Amino acid sequence: MSPRGALAPLLANLQMPQPYDAIIIGGGHNGLVTAAYLGRAGRKAIVLERRELLGGCAVTEEIWPGYRVSTAAYLTSLLQERIIRDLDLPRFGYQVDAKDPAFFSPFPDGRCFFMWQDSRKTLEEIAKFSKHDAEVYPAFEAQLERLSQVVESLLLTTPPQFPPRGIGDLIEYLKLAGRLRKLAPADMVALVKIFTQSAAELLDEWFESPELKVTLATDGVIGANGGPRSQGTAYILMHHVMGSVAGHRGLWGFVRGGMGAVSEAIAAAARSHGAVIRTNAAVEKILVRDGRARGVVLEGGEEIEGAVVASNLDPRATFLRLLDERDLPPDFVTSIRRFRTEGTSCKINLALSGLPEFSAMPGAPGPQHRATMHICPSIDYIERAWDDAKYGRPSERPMLELTIPTMYDPSLAPPGKHIMGIFLQYAPYTLRGTTWDQEREPFYNRVLEVIEEYVPNIRSIIIDKQVLTPLDLERRFGITGGNIFHGEMSLDQMFVMRPVAGYASYRTPVRGLYLCGSGAHPGGGVMGAPGYNAAREILGRRA
Repeated sequence: MSPRGALAPLLANLQMPQPYDAIIIGGGHNGLVTAAYLGRAGRKAIVLERRELLGGCAVTEEIWPGYRVSTAAYLTSLLQERIIRDLDLPRFGYQVDAKDPAFFSPFPDGRCFFMWQDSRKTLEEIAKFSKHDAEVYPAFEAQLERLSQVVESLLLTTPPQFPPRGIGDLIEYLKLAGRLRKLAPADMVALVKIFTQSAAELLDEWFESPELKVTLATDGVIGANGGPRSQGTAYILMHHVMGSVAGHRGLWGFVRGGMGAVSEAIAAAARSHGAVIRTNAAVEKILVRDGRARGVVLEGGEEIEGAVVASNLDPRATFLRLLDERDLPPDFVTSIRRFRTEGTSCKINLALSGLPEFSAMPGAPGPQHRATMHICPSIDYIERAWDDAKYGRPSERPMLELTIPTMYDPSLAPPGKHIMGIFLQYAPYTLRGTTWDQEREPFYNRVLEVIEEYVPNIRSIIIDKQVLTPLDLERRFGITGGNIFHGEMSLDQMFVMRPVAGYASYRTPVRGLYLCGSGAHPGGGVMGAPGYNAAREILGRRA
């Protein structure tokens, strides 16, 4: 054999792409967290992102010249402190400004209500509406804190097998029960109620002021397919107060540089540990051979081999779009088809020439512009908005949350200009008798009419707009049904039931295929917990 012939096999091997230890589908923040932890453990990981930029829904995009907009997710609080610490995210540019005031609620009668970081100032505000509520509010906060600590302790754990299959599973349940021993009997009762009550029922047990109740109730319906009187919204309320900023529980904040700075910091951490990250790399198919995931095929035909595949896509996209159903058990496919993923949230982004002038709080700039500004005067108002959505109609008078990130980070817009984000409920994905392509503009104008009742100058300061209905969220970010949580966060789709019973451990019926996105426990929000937990399972560790 000639020397050239003897070298041929070696040359061929050098030219062939080497398989990865792990392939992560989707460069959203959870996928990036998975890659960072795998890289930290010495595994060779690659992240494949369909879009031209990383972050999934946690992105910053220059959608108008000079305006860098957090197009989808817009605030942070739930990102786990352990992840921030382990990945040293501040070293990679992660910086958060805590909102203060936290909330501003104007009312039709000209009154307004603030909630502040300073609890004394908040109690003074509450007392303007109810002395009773000001007296009991500290006890409400204290109980919510105790319950949150128990639930938060479950965020970075793998749910046990359900139904349990043996003594090992039963032991895991006993360990979970042990966490409840820290609670007093009254708190145990309160915890059960949190998981089963509506937000309105929870708040009615504590408070008498409609103004305080509606301000707190908004956290119970964010991203939910339900109104404040729908069962299960009490847990969503608690879910939104479990986070912290700079060690202060319950606070939410604006990320310097927009939400894309969260994803870029995690990506930088992942790269520092050797992870490869590719954009414009849409996965078309997960390769399965002999019941095991062996790699992926990209649009265009490129194949990438990997010992493990982790999907940051939602469960329906993962199992019904990227896999051949013949590779999955029929009952599992049926369960995934039943997994509810239709969203009811809409995000509107505005470029502004100035600041909104509230009739209830004239003057600009003012503390109201630094808060989340609510336009929803009563719980009945929100419930009526949900009534429209139940029957396939966009809310005639939607619940609105307004934020102005440029009050904290002026660099996001040209000098003297501002960005306003409007997050609203309800905009059902499936409309009756019409389509979102027909309704997008009329709905936007209706939203402006509602804002105008409180902010008379709103139309005069709008330079440009972006309207993202649930259909647009699906098209732009690839989330099935436009559900910002990758699936409803109702009791039957949480913890041991997320995404379906028997498969809450991030593992799937296909060996070597894992879920690492918000469709797995503990669900949605920019928290990183599903990505962390999936990495731990891939590495063969338990918690």
